[in-house]
Amino acid sequence: MEQRRWGDKPYYSLDHYLKSMFGRKIYKVALNAGCTCPVRDGTLDTRGCIFCSEGGSGEFAASFALKEDGSPDVEAQLEAGLKLIADKYNGSHCIAYLQPYSNTYGDTERLERLYHSLLSDERVAGLSIATRPDCLPDEIMRVLKDLKAAYPEKLLWVELGLQTIHRKTVKYIRRGYETSVFEDAVHKLSDLQIPVIVHVILGLPGETAELMYSTIEYLNTFRVFGIKLQLLHVLRGTDLAADYEARNFDVLTLEEYVELVIGCLERIDPEVVIHRVTGDGPADLMIAPMWSRDKKRVLNMLHARMDARGSYQGKLYFPVG
Repeated sequence: MEQRRWGDKPYYSLDHYLKSMFGRKIYKVALNAGCTCPVRDGTLDTRGCIFCSEGGSGEFAASFALKEDGSPDVEAQLEAGLKLIADKYNGSHCIAYLQPYSNTYGDTERLERLYHSLLSDERVAGLSIATRPDCLPDEIMRVLKDLKAAYPEKLLWVELGLQTIHRKTVKYIRRGYETSVFEDAVHKLSDLQIPVIVHVILGLPGETAELMYSTIEYLNTFRVFGIKLQLLHVLRGTDLAADYEARNFDVLTLEEYVELVIGCLERIDPEVVIHRVTGDGPADLMIAPMWSRDKKRVLNMLHARMDARGSYQGKLYFPVG
């Protein structure tokens, strides 16, 4: 069987999707809205997910500018991010990405003003909102519905941190919600025709390749827009780091990770956009695996192996229903 390709890759990458839509490369600018989440603020827990750093995965925001009242100056962050894009890539448009913690969790009026501020900027091609499935109350769903109507020409995505479907792992990582909550969130967002991007972590302690593949096959039963495949990072200051240093688990090797990614991609619906196949944790916090810091090497190995095998996204995918 001939290898299927999307542009220069054997999988449907976000880069290919955006180039097909806009005719050129569009970058994401990570922004920090100063949100928290229910496993940090005491609602469910105060420790956060076991793998989550103190910054809530927000270390890659272009800056963390503050206003005079001490609140995050997201507009200034956007300016800094756009300047970085212009300097490096001669670009002037972006996807605004509200990344750290849960960006639908907090004062609804403040969040609504923030969303409008970003989407009304002519340099912003779309808004991607990272959050948790249990942080989508009715008032936020109303805001998202209104945003979609107000900016029909802009992209509006919601990113949900699922990580895994397996209860033992869910309890270990302190995710704090049942998988049925994720299902409800996907259905509600789908009813509003708001694309959903799902985060999956590969290499969680105790999970075999087959368990990770079953998370992927579970996602094939939904009409999700995108999937992010994320390598488990052990970051300084997390409870996961304490378990790692106590030798309670091993991190994946580069070889193991590449094989897992190939296995996942081959099982993913070919209509799903792949938003990430690896990740690069903050260098000053990274404990393991250190090989992940060489992102180019990871991608080169992945692409070379897929090409050598004639592998491609959806090769082992069978439609459900």
